[in-house]
Amino acid sequence: MSFLEMLYFIIPSAILYATPLIFTAIGGVFSERSGVVNIGLEGLMIVGAFVGIYVNLEYASTFGAATVWVAMLAAVIIGGIFSLLHAVASISFRADQTVSGVAINLLGLAVSVFLVKMIYDKGQTDMITRSIDRFGIPYLQDIPFLGPLLFRDVYSTSILAFAVAIGAWFIIYKTPFGLRLRAVGEHPMAADTMGVNVNRMRYIAVVISGALGGLGGAVYAQSITLNFSHATIAGQGFMAIAAMIFGKWHPIGALGAALFFGVAQTLSIAGSGIPYVQDVPAVYLQILPYVLTIFALAGFIGKANAPKASGQPYIKGKR
Repeated sequence: MSFLEMLYFIIPSAILYATPLIFTAIGGVFSERSGVVNIGLEGLMIVGAFVGIYVNLEYASTFGAATVWVAMLAAVIIGGIFSLLHAVASISFRADQTVSGVAINLLGLAVSVFLVKMIYDKGQTDMITRSIDRFGIPYLQDIPFLGPLLFRDVYSTSILAFAVAIGAWFIIYKTPFGLRLRAVGEHPMAADTMGVNVNRMRYIAVVISGALGGLGGAVYAQSITLNFSHATIAGQGFMAIAAMIFGKWHPIGALGAALFFGVAQTLSIAGSGIPYVQDVPAVYLQILPYVLTIFALAGFIGKANAPKASGQPYIKGKR
């Protein structure tokens, strides 16, 4: 395999693995920019993955080629609803946001696995027949070098992920809503003084994070694993958190960090077929994404400053 062929294999695969992380990490950006720490992204991805696979299996004959999109829409809705548990606990009841997020992770896994057992009478679902497929973009795929690299094996969800990242950047930094969102995450008392409803903004942000987390889980399940079990997500939500922190709570930064983790996952899964990389012991490649996640969360890559009010419940009238 030449160096060019190696690039043609690694880059499309990295984008595939990065796509669910992009959705989920940007969801985390919305939540944490509002001042609500969302450790529960893993649980939200699990719920989204289960809903996506369930809808895909049960309604493939009804919706045909549109099944994957209907499944993703269902995951978005259920993910947003499920995230309300975290919002109510951390915003209305002012519970510890980290504890609430951990509870979401545990509850998401428990409920999903329980429903799989109740519905299918086994520990995992069947494989779906309608998955997110690759396609080539006409004309662009014929461009020398860039065509095979970026436009020949493209997933529609990857295009959507890049669009969401750019859209999130525009919303957060170029709109009045984004200004209010950042204000309640940096100085909620000042935002409240200016007439911004702090709790409402935080509720909206957490629901957005739940919707995008559910979407990330559905995309991962329908493009990579093609079924659902207790091990389907297996730490993807925590990688998304690491991508969010690595990207310094910025949508474009989170996009770049997710692509970085996508490369790591590609090497861990397909490294045995890549020259030079195949000489590295397999166990090192398998743990690579998780080691990088730990380093990013521990601040090894560089110091990243969270929004100043992150993790702090807001009580009206108190500083």
